[in-house]
Amino acid sequence: MVLVKSVERALKALTKGPSTLQYPEDRESIADNYKGIHKLDMKTCISCGACARICPNQTITMVDVETDKGTKKMPEVNLERCLFCDLCEEVCPTKCLILTKDYSFEGYDRREYVLRPEDLK
Repeated sequence: MVLVKSVERALKALTKGPSTLQYPEDRESIADNYKGIHKLDMKTCISCGACARICPNQTITMVDVETDKGTKKMPEVNLERCLFCDLCEEVCPTKCLILTKDYSFEGYDRREYVLRPEDLK
């Protein structure tokens, strides 16, 4: 009886097809409310620092960035520390900082996970 069930299960698995995807070429669809890597609109950022203050992991720090109008403080994000909790997006008064659906970030050096404002475009 056990042998019959085992063979039955094996035949079912063979006819079902592959259960994995060929990542990164094939990807699963992403939920609408998924939160991934940050994106920053540098033109609408008012340098209020609310995103840095509300972050529970101190993921966001405000750094100086040269713009057309002089030096301005803008958020720098350390993806290694981020919980992707969305608090920074919710507190932003101009909605210049958002979390995208992009979840693919890999690197060989830890410094690659620290995204400067210029990298958050």
